Amino acid sequence: MGYFGPQSTQRLPRTARQMALAQWRRVDLSDEEEALRSRARTPAEVLPRVLSQLRLDQRREEAEILKVWQALIDPEIAAHARPTGLLRNGTLLVSVDNNVWLAEIVGYRRAEILRRLQEAFGARRIRNISFRVG
Repeated sequence: MGYFGPQSTQRLPRTARQMALAQWRRVDLSDEEEALRSRARTPAEVLPRVLSQLRLDQRREEAEILKVWQALIDPEIAAHARPTGLLRNGTLLVSVDNNVWLAEIVGYRRAEILRRLQEAFGARRIRNISFRVG
C-alpha cells in the first residue's frame, strides 16, 4: 500500500468512486478491495455447504424417528430405551438405561421393534438396530 499521489507506483483508481476514496484516504486501496471482492461468495454459493455441514436433514430425520418411536413402541420399553442416532448404512442406534432392559429388548423384543420401525419408515431407511447401555 502506497500513498496516493504523483510519486506512487500504484496504478490510478479505475472509477470516480475509487478515485474519491483514494484521495480521501490518501491511500489507493483499489487493488486490495478488488482482491477481497474476488474472494467473496454469495449466500447461494455458501449456504448448501453450510447446511450440509450442519446435517440438518439428518437431525430432522432423527427427530422424526424419536417422535415415531414414542408412538410405536411399548411405553414400558420407551421408558428405558431411546434412539440416539441413525448411521448411513441404515442402522438405528438405541441407548438402553441398564443391562436388564438391554437383555429383555435384545432377547425378546428386537424383531418386533425392527418390524414396526420398518413398517413406519421402510426397510431401506432402517435396516438394523444396534442396542447399547448408555
